[in-house]
Amino acid sequence: MAGLGTGELLALLADAHTERATKFDALRALNAREPAEGLIPLVPLLGTSDGRRSLPLVRRAVDRLGALAVAAAHDWARADVPWLAALGADVLADHPGPEALPGLVNELVGQWSAREWCGPDRTARRLARFGPDAAEAAPCLRRFWLHTPHSYERTAYLRALAAIDRDGLEHLYAESLWDCEETTRLLGIASAPTGPETLGRIAVLRDDPMETPEVRAAARTRLAAPTGSG
Repeated sequence: MAGLGTGELLALLADAHTERATKFDALRALNAREPAEGLIPLVPLLGTSDGRRSLPLVRRAVDRLGALAVAAAHDWARADVPWLAALGADVLADHPGPEALPGLVNELVGQWSAREWCGPDRTARRLARFGPDAAEAAPCLRRFWLHTPHSYERTAYLRALAAIDRDGLEHLYAESLWDCEETTRLLGIASAPTGPETLGRIAVLRDDPMETPEVRAAARTRLAAPTGSG
């Protein structure tokens, strides 16, 4: 698949005779490239033969399209096919208008009150789109950052807090340098305040042979900047 152009990959997805495994490989190849707007009209065709669910990687491909998929999502949300309707509803929820902000804040507060650990990261990503207008959600996002049992969700909470109000996040960025999740360590490398402890930790990440190439590269870039500042 790596040798095929984006148009050729889309053609494979559009062909009703393409085997499911081949479509999976085509979607995986597309997800490694810049988002392809030509995928949008093909999405309704990318379900399993029984119509019960989408093919693997379809949701990821649509998520990567971002706002480009919103117009089509209005039609998907009205579809009689449950998986397509659910996908359309999710796209629209991920790109809410101003009228959705109070409901999203209440949703996050309710998730905290109920100690719902699965789902608040998606709510956080939706709130992040409102920037400073979502300031009311910041205290709850901090609580989720501190207490979530799902380490992979911390990245979403920290990104949302940064989008809403970056004041007072220095400690969280510094702590992120020791996080078990690569994406969170990358945020720490980019934004932790300059100081002996943080620069020393970034140097450890740069030189650690067990680290991921992305983390080591980010650490090298940070330390190469003047005074190690991003």
